[in-house]
Amino acid sequence: MSQSHDKRVKRLPKKLYVAELRRLQVELAKLQRYIVTEKLKLVVLFEGRDAAGKGGTIKRITEPLNPRVCRVVALAKPSARQMTQWYFQRYVSHLPGAGEMVLFDRSWYNRAGVERVMGFCSDEQYREFLWACPMFERLLIHSGIKLVKYWFSVSAEEQERRFQRRIDDPRRRWKISPMDLKSRELWVEYSRAKDQMFLYTDIPQAPWYVVVSNDKRRARLNCIHHLLSLVPYREIKPPPIQLPNLQGDTGYVRPPMDTQHFVPDMYPETN
Repeated sequence: MSQSHDKRVKRLPKKLYVAELRRLQVELAKLQRYIVTEKLKLVVLFEGRDAAGKGGTIKRITEPLNPRVCRVVALAKPSARQMTQWYFQRYVSHLPGAGEMVLFDRSWYNRAGVERVMGFCSDEQYREFLWACPMFERLLIHSGIKLVKYWFSVSAEEQERRFQRRIDDPRRRWKISPMDLKSRELWVEYSRAKDQMFLYTDIPQAPWYVVVSNDKRRARLNCIHHLLSLVPYREIKPPPIQLPNLQGDTGYVRPPMDTQHFVPDMYPETN
């Protein structure tokens, strides 16, 4: 692919990124306590092209949070039974209860993206989705759910670099699939599908927010900062915590060390 129109941006300095990420993660912890205290229900959708940076952003959001409060949903291919259900049915079961937030790493918008482009759904199913989705989301909002939708936008050149790094790195090789490769081949078709999806589902009650993600560091910070701005939370200070004293000696005798199986120390201390 030609690099003549490459819009590669200079990465945000790591020192600034780490400092700002820590500050924002402290705010996420405050948001979490507010959601639990006020019994709010928050749903955040992460959509975009493959290797656009959705997964990395989700990880940075969840790092400081309690997994019992903040859940990530990344559904696999639907089962034969799920294929016969109402399309939104399997997503509904993952929606939050009071005091919870759910992050969808891809969501019901699979129908408007990969299913549409790859021919995994019929034209009738696709039209039905575009018609029903806005109503479905309005119902969620009417029920008390705060719904936020992010689209991560990455250039073709930057996606190519990221795909190549995945191919070259054994730790990341699992991240690239035949479907990912096909998505590059059908780049323009995905663009058309995204534009059509926005046309029908960018509604006032739940608009799409585009995250420019050629620089992952900026994308993560911008997304977290924006998410925090959408929920008018306030800090709820936790009660002070004081560690109790250890229990006194009650005659407990620890079993001999040679009766237990220890993991070998492969990295012993050195002088």
